[in-house]
Amino acid sequence: MRLNRAVEDMMVKLFRQNKIVGGLYSSLGQEAISVGTAYALEKKDWLAPMIRNIGALLVKGVRPRDVFMQHMAKYDSPTKGKDGTSHFGDLDDLHIVSPISMLGDLIPVMTGVAMAGRYLGQKIVAMTWIGDGGSSTGVFHEGLNFAAVQKAPFVLILENNLWAYSTPVRKQVPLENLADRAKAYGIDSYIVDGNDVVAVYSTAKEAVERARAGEGPILIEAKSFRRMGHAQHDPAEYVPKEMRAHWEARDPIALSEFAETGVYCTGDDCHKIRAKWERPIAEVTPPRSSVEAVWTVAGFGSGKGSGGANAPIHFGDAQSAENTVGNDAKSANGRKPAAKLAAKVAPKKTVKAASASASRKARG
Repeated sequence: MRLNRAVEDMMVKLFRQNKIVGGLYSSLGQEAISVGTAYALEKKDWLAPMIRNIGALLVKGVRPRDVFMQHMAKYDSPTKGKDGTSHFGDLDDLHIVSPISMLGDLIPVMTGVAMAGRYLGQKIVAMTWIGDGGSSTGVFHEGLNFAAVQKAPFVLILENNLWAYSTPVRKQVPLENLADRAKAYGIDSYIVDGNDVVAVYSTAKEAVERARAGEGPILIEAKSFRRMGHAQHDPAEYVPKEMRAHWEARDPIALSEFAETGVYCTGDDCHKIRAKWERPIAEVTPPRSSVEAVWTVAGFGSGKGSGGANAPIHFGDAQSAENTVGNDAKSANGRKPAAKLAAKVAPKKTVKAASASASRKARG
């Protein structure tokens, strides 16, 4: 996404220097859609970008230099200088179909690509994009209906950026969600936050795999905002300042960079949490916190000690060692290992007493 933005920033500079000979169309604020959806495709899959999908080209493997040369109509550009905008592709290696200026026409084209891949047994998925304005064209409906009837492995990304040139969506379509248009063709659809690149990728990945599995075409509506005008010549003064401010605060790159905060700690001062003492520390630190290492547990173990089944068992003295050994140990093969085990369990200063006790029991 940052590369997408850096490439476009450079092209703005070139445009202002009159080095870009054609139109320049920005995807500022919409980078997450192009990048997230393109990453959901495999290398063998096909895509056809629109003018605001430079991010998808970069994901597929197009070099930034080729993008620059293309817009400056240089001889060493992908079209050898024959086009001064984004109309270029790569059918041989990258599986990119060139954009078509007549919006909506890429839908039947990519449906045909998807069907051809299925006929050849390639298990590919074809993907293209359309804007909210372009979704009102006749070929949008004809193409999507055709894809639905043919159950083509095709995914259509509908970028709802709220403006078709200067016309707001609410004056284009009597719908809150453009994804509802998929119902007319009997296909499934998704709605996703177009400024959340992880959500975009996850949604697109699921749609691509479903299409590849033979479930037919799927429509994804990605809700976002066009932060620049229709093109460089358009100052977009028709956009309310409050709307622009709202979406600028939801910049997809800033949101993505924010995701790592609070997850990784780098440095000694990243966490300021300290214990808030409301009692004297001396109460819980030696020597006041020290206790004799003797514990009493009622009915511990077999309960067959000399004091009866419920007699307390003491750990940390000679008597505890004797009780721990118990009568079961003395009966094994006629051996009497009480003194030996007592030496391991009891402190050194009590070993002698434990041995004497064991000797008396043996004599008795």
